[in-house]
Amino acid sequence: QVHLVESGGGLVQAGGSLNLSCVASGSLFSVNAMAWYRQVPGKERGTVAVISRAGTPIYANSVKGRFTISRDNAGNTLYLQMTNLKPEDTAMYYCAAQGSTYSWDSWGQGTQVTVSS
Repeated sequence: QVHLVESGGGLVQAGGSLNLSCVASGSLFSVNAMAWYRQVPGKERGTVAVISRAGTPIYANSVKGRFTISRDNAGNTLYLQMTNLKPEDTAMYYCAAQGSTYSWDSWGQGTQVTVSS
């Protein structure tokens, strides 16, 4: 199975930037799309950005123009470049991988992003 480990979260002031990384290991041949999700305690997890196996990105409207999702050619590392951060971006950010069944079967442990105003 695929194992995912996120890193790069932290505390940043509004308007600042952070770069998140997600390292994948295991059965990488089964990975199709990958994505970043975020969740605030007590709320449902929401999609931040998705990137296809071919590298085509799709973004949530709330982060368009501010965040950039990318993946390396080997498919073992997923990135999220975040700029012009806002307090509403504060959340636990999770990396996810889409398996051969096209379900989001693999999840990382999360990395906390806190944006102060």
